Amino acid sequence: MPFVLRAKKLDFSSGGQPWVVVLQEKEARTLGVVLGDRIEVRWGRQRAIVVAYHTRKKVHKGEIGFFREIWRYRKIINDEPITIKVLSRPPSIEAIIKKLKGEALSYEEMHSIISDIVHHKLSKVEITYFVASSFLKEFSNQELYYMTKAMAVTGEMLKPTRKVVADKHSIGGVAGNRTTMVVVPIVASCGIFIPKTSSRAITSSAGTADTMEVLASVKFNMKQIIKMTKKIGACIIWGGSFRLAPADDYIIRVSHPLAIEPLDKMVVSIMAKKVAMGITHLIVDLPYGPTVKINDRPTAIKVKNKFLYLANRFGIKIKVVISEVHEPIGRGIGPSLEARDVLRVLQQKDYRPADLEIKSVKLAGSLLELTGKAPAGKGHMLAAEALASGRAWSKMREIIGAQGGKVNIDSEDLTLAAARHRFYASFSGKITAIDDKMVDQVARILGAPHDKLAGIYINKRLGQKVRREERLYTLYAQNADRIELALEALKQNRIFTIDRMNVYEGLKG
Repeated sequence: MPFVLRAKKLDFSSGGQPWVVVLQEKEARTLGVVLGDRIEVRWGRQRAIVVAYHTRKKVHKGEIGFFREIWRYRKIINDEPITIKVLSRPPSIEAIIKKLKGEALSYEEMHSIISDIVHHKLSKVEITYFVASSFLKEFSNQELYYMTKAMAVTGEMLKPTRKVVADKHSIGGVAGNRTTMVVVPIVASCGIFIPKTSSRAITSSAGTADTMEVLASVKFNMKQIIKMTKKIGACIIWGGSFRLAPADDYIIRVSHPLAIEPLDKMVVSIMAKKVAMGITHLIVDLPYGPTVKINDRPTAIKVKNKFLYLANRFGIKIKVVISEVHEPIGRGIGPSLEARDVLRVLQQKDYRPADLEIKSVKLAGSLLELTGKAPAGKGHMLAAEALASGRAWSKMREIIGAQGGKVNIDSEDLTLAAARHRFYASFSGKITAIDDKMVDQVARILGAPHDKLAGIYINKRLGQKVRREERLYTLYAQNADRIELALEALKQNRIFTIDRMNVYEGLKG
């Protein structure tokens, strides 16, 4: 039954998700408004669905307090009458509870969850429960299809007029590995349309969007993207800068503090964006290894099969490339250092990281074959020629320029952090292991990816022999305090294992 309270504007923010009001605690209980209830508020001709919280001091009996998000966007006058009505539990909450019990969801139930996330009707706690539900029991393939479809249709969708719309995506988890920024210009220089939307880092020290942002802007709306790609046939932008599968951005926010990313959610996140962008041909880079996101080949094959299933349901031609990795790809770890590696490869510098180039050419070649641009077995040669001839770098300059960056930038022009600390081997031996996860962890402690200049430069590779006092890696940060934090972490865990007598190496800073 509706009741009436007086409005009070409060100078507090909920962070924008969801809209929040507060009632005096004792009065709320008398009225039957439980903490977290969704209630409908009406004043004049206006109406809003909000979440109710309790307070003992901020509002008095007979008042209802509105957080800033509401009164900044809706006209509310202090003391005006507000009609309150408690709503029944929304279908999205019922669906989340159902999934937490291990039951399968229908498309309507999945859509209700995703739609309520997009429209700020679920709190961070409720979204976290939804993310956690996949740890309790994996989503079925059918549920993954429902979630992917719901995430795509609840945001903006690009409808390209071209028959071939290509993309390359890595699942992440390997430090460095900025192959996308090499593959896109190679493929685009061969005449293939490739509008690349990328993500920011969740569990790593840099995502493709974080790294590309060192060279140019990555934030564009849909109209700008259409205009840009129509002119040059490619882009490398942040998918979160417009409403591309927007629910994913909110889910990332609750995953980020815990540095967790459920594999089901990862697959859906990737495929929803591909569906929304109208992708027709897709290469997926799926690495696995003991210290990366996916630890073993059986799990990698399981994830591969999920990609193949979803691609088939949405009519996308796909190839998933599984590779075993035991160390970072490239030398630089962190946005600016990784951008420098990318430019060194594209500009064909003598000291470019060979592993980054080799992997990029392989993936680009596979995509050229998948799209029919190159015959089977010939894609690698076409990709390598585009890189060696300078056509790929010319295309990258076009992309950088279209996105507002400096087209004549050189790899050595990139700024690195002022504070640095070099690590040397304290004895001679052979490098038998590199902890990829520790590399990312230390880079994040140093400030990456938010601090674009922070990170690690790897001087030695797996399998190499090192002499005593030879440099292993260098830490970069904006200040000495960050360096000290990283040094504390390195007292507990090592990045390199050097085999001398089957013992871990000592490190001398």
